Amino acid sequence: MKKLFIIAALVAPSVLFAQKETAAFKIKGQLKNVKDTIDMVFLNYSADGKRITDSAVVVKGEYEFVNSVKLPTRAQLLAKNTANKTTRIQQKSVATIFLEASNIKIQNVDSFSNIVVKGSKAQVEYEKLTAALKPFNDEMQALYKVFAEQNKNKDKEAAKKTEDAIDALDDKQREEVYGKYINSNPISPIGLYALQQYAGYDINADKVEPLFNQLSPAAQASTAGVDFKAKIEVAKKTGIGKYAMNFTQNDTLGNPVSLASFKGKYVLVDFWASWCGPCRRENPNVVKTFNAYKDKPFTILSVSLDQPNAKDKRIKAIHDDNLTWTHVSDLQFWNNEVAKQYGIQAIPQNLLIDPDGKIIAKNLRGETLSEKLATVFNK
Repeated sequence: MKKLFIIAALVAPSVLFAQKETAAFKIKGQLKNVKDTIDMVFLNYSADGKRITDSAVVVKGEYEFVNSVKLPTRAQLLAKNTANKTTRIQQKSVATIFLEASNIKIQNVDSFSNIVVKGSKAQVEYEKLTAALKPFNDEMQALYKVFAEQNKNKDKEAAKKTEDAIDALDDKQREEVYGKYINSNPISPIGLYALQQYAGYDINADKVEPLFNQLSPAAQASTAGVDFKAKIEVAKKTGIGKYAMNFTQNDTLGNPVSLASFKGKYVLVDFWASWCGPCRRENPNVVKTFNAYKDKPFTILSVSLDQPNAKDKRIKAIHDDNLTWTHVSDLQFWNNEVAKQYGIQAIPQNLLIDPDGKIIAKNLRGETLSEKLATVFNK
């Protein structure tokens, strides 16, 4: 499933907290009619490629942060009652803001997540995006409830259709909200953030690079901008029509296997992991397609993003799901060398490569994989 919700975890006290030698931004927060007991607020954000966590004690309903950022930066405020030992983060305890070099005043009204922000131009732009996203988010939440119920009832077929609907809605949201915004506001203080959301995990370099080049020079030269540019460069190498980059990793018996060894066949390079629910739900479709075309010049090469201590779980998943083709991995989780080489930021993902080594399709799901192969072999 493409659409993922990621909530930053509360960081333990042993974390190195942000230093306060310079004061480019200052946050003054006030809790107004918030019924929950809150005695600590955490501020999480990234700066210069590092994850920063700062903390503030709530005194008489107020809290304060002082630090610096080079560019407007998305951050999360997390409320915490230290007497409550639970580590679960509730939505009402999280608020998203944009930091910038100014005096920022925040009121948390009625609940911590309901905020009124003054003093941040970037926040004004972010709230425009948030308002435009609301109808999509409402529909997405409704779909997730249906999806959860279908999984509870073990209705795999219905759950797969709902999952596809979630992915389609996510694509529509990116085009109609983030796409329209960044095309109209390339030098917005949140331009890089909007472009990252628009690009998604599978970057179309032909569409994204021209927009990146219109961002402000400061945004392009920032740590996040340089990192994003690198992802665009990888995407330019892995687009449809490009020749797939060769790689070698060990199979389940420890023998090295190279992509080049399959030259002369159509190869589906499939990125997955035993821990990945959407991957496991997609596997029956992949198995069905493999069995239908394994006697043709077609095969599958699976690259697993399993963790170092998950060798047995990976093998079990291969057997349980009847994945009777070649499997390779270095068991380095998201640091898998092939995944990094191909810019894989989410799974499942796949690439279909022709006998000459050229990428002819990407991210084929369900029946679309069989339909593509039917077209190829009928031709």
